[in-house]
Amino acid sequence: MNKSTPHSFHIPILGIGYSIDTPVKVAHLGISSVISLGDDILIEKLREFYSRKFDLPFQAITDKIDDFRAKRITAYLNLVQKLAKDKFEELKTSYAQKNSEFSKYIELLQDSSQLKQKFEQLKQNWNDLDVKQWIHENLTMGSIDVNIMTKVDKENYRNHEKLPVEYNNAYAAVRGFVKSDLSSSLVMSAGMSPRLYNYLETFDEFYPDSNFWLKKKITLKVSDFRSAIIQGKFLAKKGIWVSEYRIESGLNCGGHAFPTTGFLLGPVLEEINNNREDLINQTFTLLKIALKAKNRPCPPEPLEIKITAQGGVGTAEEHQFLADHYQLDSVGWGTPFLLVPEVVNVDEKTLKLLCEAKEDDLFVSNVSPLNVPFNNIRGNTKDIEKEAYIHNHTPGNPCPKNYLALSEEFGFPPLCTASRKYQKQKIEELKTRGLPENEFQHEYDKIVEKACLCVGLGTSALLVNHLDTKVEKPGVSVCPGPNLAYFSEVMTLKEMVDHIYGKINVIKRNDRPNMFMKELKMYIDYLKNKMDETARPWSEKQEEYFTTFVENLDKGIKYYKELFANVKINLQDKKAKLISDLEKFELQLKNLPAR
Repeated sequence: MNKSTPHSFHIPILGIGYSIDTPVKVAHLGISSVISLGDDILIEKLREFYSRKFDLPFQAITDKIDDFRAKRITAYLNLVQKLAKDKFEELKTSYAQKNSEFSKYIELLQDSSQLKQKFEQLKQNWNDLDVKQWIHENLTMGSIDVNIMTKVDKENYRNHEKLPVEYNNAYAAVRGFVKSDLSSSLVMSAGMSPRLYNYLETFDEFYPDSNFWLKKKITLKVSDFRSAIIQGKFLAKKGIWVSEYRIESGLNCGGHAFPTTGFLLGPVLEEINNNREDLINQTFTLLKIALKAKNRPCPPEPLEIKITAQGGVGTAEEHQFLADHYQLDSVGWGTPFLLVPEVVNVDEKTLKLLCEAKEDDLFVSNVSPLNVPFNNIRGNTKDIEKEAYIHNHTPGNPCPKNYLALSEEFGFPPLCTASRKYQKQKIEELKTRGLPENEFQHEYDKIVEKACLCVGLGTSALLVNHLDTKVEKPGVSVCPGPNLAYFSEVMTLKEMVDHIYGKINVIKRNDRPNMFMKELKMYIDYLKNKMDETARPWSEKQEEYFTTFVENLDKGIKYYKELFANVKINLQDKKAKLISDLEKFELQLKNLPAR
């Protein structure tokens, strides 16, 4: 098996283009990160860019080639793997040089890490052969993981004929990853997709080999223990092991938000940690049955399972508390890395906007064509571009990529609800309904608020690398979590990592709320807005939804009260403030509109 990565944090996916080449910049330093496989057009442009930059052969994979999406993804991932590995090999030979990448690798490590402590103990007494041997045996690269949104699985056509399901976007992305040289994880997000999970079963790479090693691993983003065990057992019945369960806050995160019915991050992590052995045992029992039935190598013991979490963490204190109290294998730091241009692709205008953002500038919007809440920031250039289209009476976006063209409301071909063609038809249909002016305007605004995320979330990568954007002033979408409000300066990678590990503090404000309290407030506000928007009298189903939501939040508040009353690590000095905040939120919950 691969050695564990040396850091206790990872960099999650950051939009489509922001972290698309992050592994090239950090994997050799032992830092794991995630690439989006959503946009093969952007992927192909970045492959050409890096091939030219490093004087490597490049042959374009055009859309005329069969299975071009999968082939583009495979070629790009192989290139990223090569570049990261080459940098890592160079790093290992630079140990004798001052200010080398090897020195940077060691300096970035947490002071408490065994690797760093061992290095400090032994470095004075090594000869050259010992150093080389130690480096070879102990230093590891960060994992180069990839992400697909399982529900973004657009069907594709050629000459107006639907292609087989294997050519769907998500299927092709899986295939592109499988055929690559990477030995890493496929991070699957946005919910369970039985059809896509069935497709995983067709690849040998997801099964243990004769040494019980997994060349390709599965990581599931989940919201709670129930989701984890349902999906884990579903895949185990096929002989596929889930190597990591990545728990993400439903609201206190970046990108698309997937609100639960009031399940808070702390109680969810507690339940998963308490039931970790049960999760392992239940899935492993099913895995053994499936592997034996398929006559495949069956490990005598469960394979490794990691439990990780992300969503709103912002201080070294929170990071360490999550790692220690819930026994997490890694903690995801996403949004703060948007202020680290050394690591992600952020154009100058967007970077300035992010640095200046305050709480009121960050909001959950309805701009996503997926009709899923989407974290947004006021003043982003993509929304400004969208408003200009509306002002010029040409609402809707050109739709050059069609990745979110999923609506069949107007027949074939499917359209994206952010596209000009869809919105034009939708507005014409709206005009026939004879609505009063205020109702018409309300419905009109709902139609035109959708933004082109396919282009918007990838454009920054083109701007930063001076690649063709097709238009003179392209709009950029960005999707930071609310945690961004407390980070206000551009940082280097070292500054960001030093902040994560408590060596420095880059947060200048002293009013940042605890991450658990921030999420709780967001859920109460979300619930109140839902109640206000829902016409009364509520149906039985609506009543049940709101009742469940309130009960879950109430249980969460009680959990935190007990946790903070008894906790003896790190948060001790803030106990009184935390309990006071909980009592205020408890009162707010009781004073919600009558159910």
